[in-house]
Amino acid sequence: MTDTLKTDVLIIGAGAAGLTAALAARDSGAKVTIIEKGARLGGTAAISGGIVWVPDNPQMNAKGIPDNREDALSYFRSLDHGEMNADTLEAFVDQGANALEFLNSQGALELHVLDGYPDYYLDHPGAKADGGRALDNALFDFSTLGDWADKIYNGGDIVRMMLLETPLGGGSGIIDPEEMQRRIEGDLRGCGQALIGRLLRACLDHEIELLLETSARKLVNKEGRITGVIVTKDGVDQTIDAQRGVILATGGFEWDEELKATFLRGPLSAPASPPTNTGDGLKMALSVGAGLGNMTSAWWTPTLSMSGARWPDNGAPQKEAQRSLPVLIERTLPHSLMVNRKGKRFCNEANNYSALGGAFQSFDPATYDYHNLPAYLIMDSQYRGRYPIASVMPGDPLPDWIVEAADLPSLANELGVDAEQLKATVSAFNTHAENAEDPEFGRGENAYDRFYGDRSRPDAAATLGSVEVGPFFAVEINMGALGTNGGPRTNGVAQVLDVYGDIIPGLYGAGNVISNPTGSVYAGAGGTLGPTLTFGYIAGKSAAQVGDH
Repeated sequence: MTDTLKTDVLIIGAGAAGLTAALAARDSGAKVTIIEKGARLGGTAAISGGIVWVPDNPQMNAKGIPDNREDALSYFRSLDHGEMNADTLEAFVDQGANALEFLNSQGALELHVLDGYPDYYLDHPGAKADGGRALDNALFDFSTLGDWADKIYNGGDIVRMMLLETPLGGGSGIIDPEEMQRRIEGDLRGCGQALIGRLLRACLDHEIELLLETSARKLVNKEGRITGVIVTKDGVDQTIDAQRGVILATGGFEWDEELKATFLRGPLSAPASPPTNTGDGLKMALSVGAGLGNMTSAWWTPTLSMSGARWPDNGAPQKEAQRSLPVLIERTLPHSLMVNRKGKRFCNEANNYSALGGAFQSFDPATYDYHNLPAYLIMDSQYRGRYPIASVMPGDPLPDWIVEAADLPSLANELGVDAEQLKATVSAFNTHAENAEDPEFGRGENAYDRFYGDRSRPDAAATLGSVEVGPFFAVEINMGALGTNGGPRTNGVAQVLDVYGDIIPGLYGAGNVISNPTGSVYAGAGGTLGPTLTFGYIAGKSAAQVGDH
């Protein structure tokens, strides 16, 4: 064992939560050290769209978009199934705008309203149909990071657009070639990379110590107080003392098979997050008696897995892990529908991705099986000629993970689904799609359904169109997640609580590692990052305070 290192506040994990916590703790006068087990930092946030959902935020206020505390709380409480805690929920709603203002004052954030992006549950009180709570990142100049620019995880993809410029944000996805060249030459990046880039730049400006490839192994517990962490770096164990507190910000557990099997309500076979999310913080919290909340849930999303697609190594136990992509747009565009193994539709395909977890994980007691997994997204030549399938554009050669067949029976045979049932399902769908209706599942009836559709078409036709022109195409869809959202419970000042509800002195948490302040509710685009930044801010300020417990 080498000599002990000392700091005031030690943060485990250098994603959005950890970097935010570091800035808040440093601003409160603490010496701060961040450790990150990976060779690159940023985690899930770095490869995300980077959208931040916060009610009554400064950006919407500046544009005159009305919102208030009561609407936000009404919205969440109308969606609560008993998993939300009033203390943490109200802390998020009350402190979210303060967190954004603080980060903006630190030069760590530059956000704008993602115009017209509605909340996800528009039939609930307090929802904002015209948007305002979802905030997009401005482009960030990575050349200002120096050697650190290559130390932000990007999953192998450099994003040079703001989300509002992409189809996910309602844009075309096409940038003028001269402008794109300017962005390439200037190393301007958007989305989650811009979010993490700005946070990192601010941490560097405030001389916050950041140690990569440093794995936390065990919390140091002295007489009931967490006083530090035993870490491993370059194969050598070392203790880092944290005189004021330790903040867990390690992300979820969606890449740990044992933890998933123990806690989650159903299958999560194809995560869309980096494979470094293996539940490290959860295990450490459990080892000191933390109480748990929201453990059956995740930020669910349907995903497709492209053969040969792998995550670049970032220090994860799973080398060459399969990479899966969220299916957000494809299932909402006209001339597509989704069926299960029996060839039947089972949901509104255009519904919000997190809520769809319930449909995919429906359990059939007769067969003792999850009968909607895997599912298949079916598209016809009208779709293929107009819209992308993941990164495959119209006119591109088909990769082997897209199945093609001349007619529906042949497609059914290729997929192993019932051919007659598939024909009947598509026929019924087409009958109603001609009138832009879906009486079975209500696809296209609300603004969210239509947002990701083809908005050159009116009303529900933005998402509904017949599937009738051969050849036909299909991709396999599985259940994935952007991350889990259960873990150690905290109070409203981000202190971790034990199994009896008492504070574990010296231990704090933020991000996907903790029991999420909004429970299992993904309120709108950015519904993960809003609570993440807010509780990072709260945790940093709380941990930096001396003599508060």
